[in-house]
Amino acid sequence: MACSAAARAAGVRWRMRVRVAQSRCAGLRVVERDLAAEIRAFEPAVRHIEGTVMPRLEVIRPGLIAAPARGPSRYWGGEAQLADRLVAALGEKDLPARAGIADSVFTAALAARTGQIVPVGGEASWLAPHPLGVLGVPRLTELLERLGIRTVGAYAALPEASVLARFGAEGIAAHRTARGHHDRPLNVRADTDAHTVAYTFEPVAHLLEPVVFAAKASAEQLHERLTAAGVVCARLEAVVDLADGRTLSRIFRHEGRLSALAVAERVRDVLQAWADAGLLDTGGEQGIVRLSLRPEQLTTATGRQSALFGERHTPEEVERAAARVQAMLGHQAVVRVELGGGRGPADQVRLVPFGDLDSGPRPPDGPWPGRLPAPHPATVFPSWLPAELTDAGGGRVTVSGRMALSAAPARLAVDGHGDAAVEGWAGPWPVLEWWWDHDRSRRVARMQIATTDGSAWLLLVEHGRWWAEAHYG
Repeated sequence: MACSAAARAAGVRWRMRVRVAQSRCAGLRVVERDLAAEIRAFEPAVRHIEGTVMPRLEVIRPGLIAAPARGPSRYWGGEAQLADRLVAALGEKDLPARAGIADSVFTAALAARTGQIVPVGGEASWLAPHPLGVLGVPRLTELLERLGIRTVGAYAALPEASVLARFGAEGIAAHRTARGHHDRPLNVRADTDAHTVAYTFEPVAHLLEPVVFAAKASAEQLHERLTAAGVVCARLEAVVDLADGRTLSRIFRHEGRLSALAVAERVRDVLQAWADAGLLDTGGEQGIVRLSLRPEQLTTATGRQSALFGERHTPEEVERAAARVQAMLGHQAVVRVELGGGRGPADQVRLVPFGDLDSGPRPPDGPWPGRLPAPHPATVFPSWLPAELTDAGGGRVTVSGRMALSAAPARLAVDGHGDAAVEGWAGPWPVLEWWWDHDRSRRVARMQIATTDGSAWLLLVEHGRWWAEAHYG
């Protein structure tokens, strides 16, 4: 997720596998991510910038903020002066920082890595020499590089209609980014207050727990309103009105990805940061009078599956239980099943952690040449089971490069399931995947075997060895 300057100096990079990072830096210290601690630690920096440089910011994630530059740049004398002032303001908090300015949030974040200012209207030319990896779509990047397209500019030069036909919605979204277009320009003004949800505390709330509970209930009501209207918000502003007349607010990036529980957690962490900084004194006659959740930058909802069971809404008790299990056992402890693309039965199912978006790059619809047809197996083994397929003489049955069997199968033995005589079979069917990648290429053949004990198996042979991949009955 992130690495320190010392780790980067040793060759560690963002999104690198832990083992690879440890091989580059023997003294690397790996810690679990604590999002709540990140929010609390980053909040003073955001508040400092709001008070000294620009009044309203959007927190994309802890460590990354965005804001419209037009107004503040005029106040500070230009975009270069604004960028210098932002870096200096964070330097006052002993925080290293870099600032970038561009027409879109994506390009500005990329420009901030090197502290550059992209000229107005010059995003496409500025992005052109960058490698395709900056677009953040690994599968698309890999495919394009095999086609000889290795830079953002080369990808942007492709005809839009051809990109849509060949690479689908994900490809056309990356293509728009490569051309310097942005579907959701940064705008911290609310589109409308029609969907704002507010909770008034009577009497005034002096503890944070009731406010967090109200934030979750308000977030659920807000999501229901947005769903009924068929829209989704890009950002969410949480506003707290205090008894002494002051108002505190914070904007979060939402884009339909935050559940009601996630919204409540972010509100709690920001409230705690404000309390630690002395801005939120709930003692005595002070306290919280009102909490408001205001959606911003509304756009048409394109569909999102956040439930555990089908299209229905996740029951409250299931969501609460899942969150508790994830808190105790880890984020991967509770998952839901999503269909995906692939040829074998195990490839067509993905397990997605509860609360996450399904970001699987392989669509379930075809074409998938060599896909196993219906009926599908009843049991797919997490790990292949060793098997032996022998002929009438007891010799192992083999499959040639032209998919010819060495002899008719007579008996099948599967580890842990005994052996039985073969009653019938179908196949073999060849499967050749990732042939262009030496490390990931796989050449196998599948067969369906029915035995006299009433069982039916899906077998797979690879490098001359048989495995049981699934069971039909």
